[in-house]
Amino acid sequence: MFDLSRLTGALELGGPVVMVLLAVSVVTLAVVFYKLWQFRAAGVGRHAALAEALGAWDRNDQPRAMVALARSRSYLAGVMQMAIAAPDARDLPDRLRAEAEARFLRLERGLRFLDTVAQLAPLLGLFGTVLGMIAAFQALQQAGDAVDPSLLAGGIWVALLTTAVGLGVAMPTAMALSWFEGRMEAERVFADRAITTILSPTGAALQSEVGHAA
Repeated sequence: MFDLSRLTGALELGGPVVMVLLAVSVVTLAVVFYKLWQFRAAGVGRHAALAEALGAWDRNDQPRAMVALARSRSYLAGVMQMAIAAPDARDLPDRLRAEAEARFLRLERGLRFLDTVAQLAPLLGLFGTVLGMIAAFQALQQAGDAVDPSLLAGGIWVALLTTAVGLGVAMPTAMALSWFEGRMEAERVFADRAITTILSPTGAALQSEVGHAA
């Protein structure tokens, strides 16, 4: 059963630094769950219908490409529809990439916060340790000749508690951030390939070559 008194005692031992780190960990966990929901809602990594549409477009099968594109729930589907609907998509590569980048920006909101937590949580924990060590040595000085080794040992482990909490917050945050950034890197590669396919389909090029040969 959850013992609230033990948690309160740990917070009192760790001091305000541990309280701040625990508050940051709660906010960080909320951001991670929000990003997971956002990625799922946007269809990040789920581009089966869009890939089918791109394959059909690359083969110059425009009707099938439109049908597949209409089924896509990917956040990039709007960019592809803009490219296909343009009279000459080759005139707007910068616009297409800017539209894709705007969507990436929305998906990347919150990642900078996770990066900040991953970098600052260990430093904040170390700051708490330094403060705790100062307090321990002050207590040792005030004890004078009646030095109790347990007093110093107790102060040191309490001081090190903040470093442990800081690392405990930073490590999972860094892992989550690395996963999110890896997904976004893969999304950028897919978007770049998709825009290139729309602008320069292989099937259209082959038809042009056949027409010139005839």
